[in-house]
Amino acid sequence: MNGQPCIRGMRLTVRRELEALATFPNREELRAEYPELKDEDIRQALEYAAANLDDQVLELRGAS
Repeated sequence: MNGQPCIRGMRLTVRRELEALATFPNREELRAEYPELKDEDIRQALEYAAANLDDQVLELRGAS
């Protein structure tokens, strides 16, 4: 999968799972489309995405 992180050995990337979560916010619809996904897969994909976002606090100059 070109070095992209995948869900527990499946040929399903974390990115694709996150896109599916956005497309199918209802977990039952998501499971109908991707029956192999488990709740733990979803939790780990969200955790991975959150850990890889750049979270910085920037000081605004001139703000009172």
